[in-house]
Amino acid sequence: MSPDADSAIRDPYAFAGHGEFRERIRHLLAQSVLPHADEWERSARIPAKGWRALGEQGLLGFGHSGEDFLRSAVFLEELGRTGYAGVRAAVGVHAYMAASYLELFGTAEQKAGYLPRIRSGELVVALAISEDEAGSDLSRLATEALSADESGRYVNGCKRPVANGSQADLIVTLVRTRQATSERGLTGASLVLVDAHSPGVTRRPEPMLGMRSADVCRIDFDQVKVGHDQLLGRQDRALMHLMKALDFERLVAGILAVGGVHSCLALLGAFVREHRVGGAPLAAKQAVKHRLADLVAEFELVRHFAYRAAWRHSQGDLDSQTASILKLKATELAVETAQVCVQYHGARGYAEGSAAARHYRDAMAGTIAAGASELMRDMIFEGMSYEL
Repeated sequence: MSPDADSAIRDPYAFAGHGEFRERIRHLLAQSVLPHADEWERSARIPAKGWRALGEQGLLGFGHSGEDFLRSAVFLEELGRTGYAGVRAAVGVHAYMAASYLELFGTAEQKAGYLPRIRSGELVVALAISEDEAGSDLSRLATEALSADESGRYVNGCKRPVANGSQADLIVTLVRTRQATSERGLTGASLVLVDAHSPGVTRRPEPMLGMRSADVCRIDFDQVKVGHDQLLGRQDRALMHLMKALDFERLVAGILAVGGVHSCLALLGAFVREHRVGGAPLAAKQAVKHRLADLVAEFELVRHFAYRAAWRHSQGDLDSQTASILKLKATELAVETAQVCVQYHGARGYAEGSAAARHYRDAMAGTIAAGASELMRDMIFEGMSYEL
């Protein structure tokens, strides 16, 4: 029996060449990310040459839909498995979350002008949605592009936090283009493509506790000109676009988190087998074995659900509840696993610079970004079809 046939039996979401593809991605990430990841963490960004290297390896151009997305799912899991959540966040935003708005809603001219350069790493893209008073509740959106003339509009406001903020060349930005007529819902909002090098754009690094290489910034817009051809999708209809794009964003975040859990479990498993207490490996203690067994069992369940969700998306059938379940369970399992990892490592795991501490710092951000866990639970409840 061929390896591919065996893989297809073991994993119903596998595709032809699945195993070889995973090995190739793992090899490319070992070349393009792992030798540089610690330096990217210290400098709090992926530099331009890092983006270009990722693009040259073809790691920024996997598909967003159809069977191509099953390859993306493998890539996203392996990217998370590198153990550097800042890198996975930066690449996830660039190649998937921000780029998806162009894929879904861009004109033919916008796609032709931007997507090839995004995939090559020549152009870095950021996604500016959240604000201080408009995170989970976007109805309080304050950034505006109300004033317009024959040549375009002028963006004013502040976005934070924005991943890839200092390196971005293009910023997909949510703005209000019409005065709100209701205090409920996101009315009169649009998406615009802002040239990050335009006059009036100011970027300020905002170092985070974790995900340090994600290049998180505050971005201020002061009378930033955007042409009418820089409107992305339908004017004043951003809510309709966000509803579709955010499900995809949460799917991506969930798969990335699955890879992060895998990395943390590998670190934890190796440690408890090597570290000796009372003359025996830590793994000899029944309480330790049972704790890790529970984590592995949860991981396997979440991982299989992630690939089921990826498959549903590939069939054009992803729904908000499925995306929310994956995002909630994967990111919260990452927190739980990282806590155990630090606890079992003891003081060495809490030391600055340790891999266990990095997982611990990074994990919490996953439960906040792309929709907080509380919001995910609300959406899961609202999507219930069972009788209570």
